[in-house]
Amino acid sequence: MDISVVIPLLDEQDSLVELHDWIAQTMQSNRLTYELIFIDDGSRDQSWDIITSLSQKNASVFGLRFSKNFGKSQALHAGFEKAKGDVVITMDADLQDSPDEIPELFYLIKNNHHDIVSGWKKKRYDAFFAKNLPSKLFNWAARNISGLKLHDFNCGLKAYKKEVVKNIEVYGEMHRYIPLLAVNAGFTNIVEKVVVHQARKYGKTKFGMERFINGFLDLITIWFTSRFAKRPMHFFGLLGVLMFVVGFGFSFYLGIEKLYFNPTGRLITERPEFFIALTTMVIGTQFFVAGFLGEIILQSRNNKERYHISDRTKSH
Repeated sequence: MDISVVIPLLDEQDSLVELHDWIAQTMQSNRLTYELIFIDDGSRDQSWDIITSLSQKNASVFGLRFSKNFGKSQALHAGFEKAKGDVVITMDADLQDSPDEIPELFYLIKNNHHDIVSGWKKKRYDAFFAKNLPSKLFNWAARNISGLKLHDFNCGLKAYKKEVVKNIEVYGEMHRYIPLLAVNAGFTNIVEKVVVHQARKYGKTKFGMERFINGFLDLITIWFTSRFAKRPMHFFGLLGVLMFVVGFGFSFYLGIEKLYFNPTGRLITERPEFFIALTTMVIGTQFFVAGFLGEIILQSRNNKERYHISDRTKSH
C-alpha cells in the first residue's frame, strides 16, 4: 500500500463526504493505492454514522471511534498504530487542508527519502488576532526553544515515512511536536513544503486560545526530556549544587560577621539571611538527591535492557 491518510476529527459531519470524495478522486487520478483512516474523537453529531456509511461504500475507508474526546494526539497515535501504508499522511477534516497536496507529499518521501515533509501554511485564511498572530508568536518560540527550524509546527498536513510513526509515541498534546519527537528518535531528515490553506467551509474551529498556552508548556516538557531524560544529574545535580553553594555562602557570611564584626548584635536566627541560607541549602540538597535517584533509576533500567538484549542474543 502506498499511502495511509490519517484524519482525526471532532464534530465534522458536514465536511466528511466531500473530503472523502476529494481524496478518493485524487488517489485514483494518480494511481495510488491507499487507505483512509478516520478517527472519531468523541463526536456528538452524525460524524460516526457518515464514516460507517463511507466504509460500506469504499473498502479503503476505515474508522476508529473514541468513547469520549481524548484529544488530537491520542487520535493520531491510534491512527499511526493502524496505518499500513509506506507513507503516512495526516490532515485535518475541516477541508482547510487540500487533498491535492497528497501526491507531491508522497513522492517527496518516496523518491527523496525524507523522513518527514511538514506543511507550511504560508498564506492563511484565519482571523489575524484570533489565530494568525498567536500562531506566529508560538512558532517563533517553538523554533528558538527546540532548535528545529520549521515555520509552522501546528500544520496538520504532514507526510511521514512509515518507520517514523511506528517509532514515536504521541501523547498529551504533543501532536504539534511530532517532528521534534522524530528527531529525538533519530529521524533527522525533515523538510518543509509550502501548502495551500483554505478558509473553513463548514462549522467553526474546535480550538481556542488555550491551545497556545498548552502548546508552550508541552514544548518546555519535550525540550527538558530530550535534553535531560538520559542524564538527570546534569540538571538536578547542577541546580542543587548551585543552590547549596548560595546557602553555604550566606551561612559563612553570617558566621564571620557574628564572630568578628558584631559579636554583641542580634542572634543569627533573627536575621532574614539565616532563613535564606537554610532554605537554599535544604532545597539544593533535595535537588541533588533527586538527580542522584534519577541516575540510579536510569542505570537500573539500562541494565535490564542490556540483560534482555543479551538474553535474546543467546536464545537465537
